[in-house]
Amino acid sequence: MVIVTTTSEIPGYRVVKVLGVVSGSTVRAKHIGRDIVAALRHIVGGELKEYTEMLREAREQALRRMIEEAKKLGADAVVNVRFMTSAIASGAAEILAYGTAVKLEPTE
Repeated sequence: MVIVTTTSEIPGYRVVKVLGVVSGSTVRAKHIGRDIVAALRHIVGGELKEYTEMLREAREQALRRMIEEAKKLGADAVVNVRFMTSAIASGAAEILAYGTAVKLEPTE
């Protein structure tokens, strides 16, 4: 199990080795079916649930890929985790998760 946190410290542990920056990303494009429903919802207002779900799935996938990279380095945790998004092309965006892979030891 790899601990993942947005903080730089983990209660009960001390960082004993920094293994390096790890990241995971995915590029998602709009889906025509979701676009039609979202366009209709945009007219009447409210949350675009189709896009909310798509972005949630993209964040989870990016996070899983980052954790896999950390595991390959033998990390116990990834600290200072952040998410970033950027437009790649019209209708497509990248979701990036990144942080610092570290080795831990319990504090006494």
